[in-house]
Amino acid sequence: MTTELAAATGTQLTTWLRGSGLEIVLLIVGAVLLSRLATFVRDRVTRRIDAGFRSSDSLVRSEAAKHRHALAQVLTWVLLSIAYFMVALAVVQRFGFPLGGLVAPAAVIGAAVGFGAQRIVQDLLAGFFLITERQYGFGDVVSIAVTGQTTAAEGTIEDVTLRITTLRNVDGEVITVPNGQIVKVTNLSKDWARAAIDVPVPATADITKVNEILHAVGARAFQDHKLKSLLLDEPTVMGLEDLTVDQMNIRMVARTLPGKQFEVGRELRVRVAAALRREGMSETA
Repeated sequence: MTTELAAATGTQLTTWLRGSGLEIVLLIVGAVLLSRLATFVRDRVTRRIDAGFRSSDSLVRSEAAKHRHALAQVLTWVLLSIAYFMVALAVVQRFGFPLGGLVAPAAVIGAAVGFGAQRIVQDLLAGFFLITERQYGFGDVVSIAVTGQTTAAEGTIEDVTLRITTLRNVDGEVITVPNGQIVKVTNLSKDWARAAIDVPVPATADITKVNEILHAVGARAFQDHKLKSLLLDEPTVMGLEDLTVDQMNIRMVARTLPGKQFEVGRELRVRVAAALRREGMSETA
């Protein structure tokens, strides 16, 4: 009797493996292949976008290119999420669990984890609006205020999905921010940027003379081939920004290409410091 039962069980297992078991394997393999294909297509699209940027004369990515890059990442994530969910349901069904019978347990589990799922839904909705409103895209330099954090997350956008935003800061650290926890986004590289330089000089200095020096520095910088390609117009002197007993600050500003304000600011500070030293002023920018 035991032998017959074992033989029957073995026959049933073999039949199941040839039927539902094989289907489960094919579903999983298909999901893996779809993931590889979607990733390949996404990488090819993003490489074409990057290649178009590198082959052009532009020094920065256009807003449309950054948005297309981010959109390719988001669409791939959404497609794979839906595919994995459908495959998981199909696998559960192949194991003999009727999907209709899972409604009641799913309702109980859904109620139990409802409060936790609110955060996920919040992340997805926030990510949807971030993408559709083009608040930022791949390659943008941003400062993100995060709920519960005293310091903002700052860096260059490397990946955007409906749920999270990934950026890398100047120290090379990768920061992952759930989209639902984003309070405010400061995009430092959208359309154009501005380099603001506060030039400290002694309080006894001749303001008119200092303004003339800074105007001359700005004019020479705009004529320089290297800086002119980064500047949208000639740097201007805004005037006296701050005044103390021993020192006053003169502000100089320059409109630059998106994300190039830091490079321009460093170069202008070097030029301003050299010009002030030539005039015998010990303070540096």
